[in-house]
Amino acid sequence: MNKERVRVLYIDDEENNLKAFKASFRRDFEIYTVTDPNEAYRILDEIDIHVALADQRMPRVSGVDFFEKIQEKHPDVVSILITAYTNSQTIIDAVNKGKINQYVVKPWDPTSLKNIIDSSYDVHSARKELKFKNDELSKTNDELNRFVYSASHDLRAPLMSILGLVELSRLEKNSGGDPYVYLDMIERSVTKLDSFIQNIIEYYQNARAESNYESIHFSYLVNEVVETLKNTDPNVKFNIDIQQEGEMFSDEFRIHVILNNLVSNAIKYQKNDNANPEVTISVKADSDKAHILIRDNGVGILQEHLESIFKMFFRTKTDNRAPGTGIGLYIVKEALSKIDGEIKVNSVFGEGTTFELNLPNLNKS
Repeated sequence: MNKERVRVLYIDDEENNLKAFKASFRRDFEIYTVTDPNEAYRILDEIDIHVALADQRMPRVSGVDFFEKIQEKHPDVVSILITAYTNSQTIIDAVNKGKINQYVVKPWDPTSLKNIIDSSYDVHSARKELKFKNDELSKTNDELNRFVYSASHDLRAPLMSILGLVELSRLEKNSGGDPYVYLDMIERSVTKLDSFIQNIIEYYQNARAESNYESIHFSYLVNEVVETLKNTDPNVKFNIDIQQEGEMFSDEFRIHVILNNLVSNAIKYQKNDNANPEVTISVKADSDKAHILIRDNGVGILQEHLESIFKMFFRTKTDNRAPGTGIGLYIVKEALSKIDGEIKVNSVFGEGTTFELNLPNLNKS
């Protein structure tokens, strides 16, 4: 990938200085020059400026005051003050307080100034990366708190149910009854517990696994997922249409996780009275992208829930069946973010749900 072109804003009341700057660096940077501070504020609001330069002595606003004003609204912009004075206490205070990152003494040397702008862009990139990492860390900590609380509850609930059913079966046996009447209920609790554990494993693997881009064969992936899941409800009919032209590269593990969760939900949330339950899986892929549709004619999702279904531990209950674990669709969204994919959902309550996915070709060669 090509390095991002550095965007530089330079404000100075002297037109000749701006022209000289643009002439010196027009091939190196994307340059914006202004004499009016209001125009500079507008550019900063509309364009992601990386580095800003300002002359200290301007009639309408000083360079230090200009940087002080933009600091709160545009904290990632790296500020460079251009001045003819090196011993000004105002400039020293501005540097010490972080209002400006560096100052350059007039007349500036083109080679030296270019190096300063390049290094300033590195500072800007480091700030953005640090902010991104901090946001990710805050998100992870918040999810971890919710995860521990909900997981402890959801793991204990089926375990306590199993223990209760075991005790009831003992009482049934001691009273001369049939203790095996509770086996089906025990099996359902074990299945729920196993499903939750599988989701926890997928959540951990998706969060920790490094991306591995390889050639994707959708026919193999889709059929493998269907073969694994179809026995959970033998009554469901699968309609599969795979059209792949050209080589597609992506993360096979994460695509498998995405398909597994969406197809599993399409089977699970069929209507109890549906005589012809169906799940349709359509894939159209080429060397640029893949478009995937997964459609069912099941219970559907309430419109007021559509904005929340990808949140961790959000559960929607549309009929008398037990709600899911609340992790599956969250994992789908997170896995898609790792491979630059997008997902849309359209659902009509009582008629069914369609998930639409777009996956880019991630050929990194």
